[in-house]
Amino acid sequence: PVLLIHGEKAHSRYFSEEAFIRLKSDNKHLMIIPGANHTDLYDNLDVIPYDEIEQFFKSNMK
Repeated sequence: PVLLIHGEKAHSRYFSEEAFIRLKSDNKHLMIIPGANHTDLYDNLDVIPYDEIEQFFKSNMK
């Protein structure tokens, strides 16, 4: 399983989008966080999708 998380406004967003396209796995998920930039996902607790991340790990890491 692969989870890619990127901010909508991050200058490097295309890295995750290109990697996602190239992944051969059917078990992949790309999360684009609306309005978030690169550094928001470091420590902005209001935009980090903790619940979605937790659900991904609970579903895929057994």
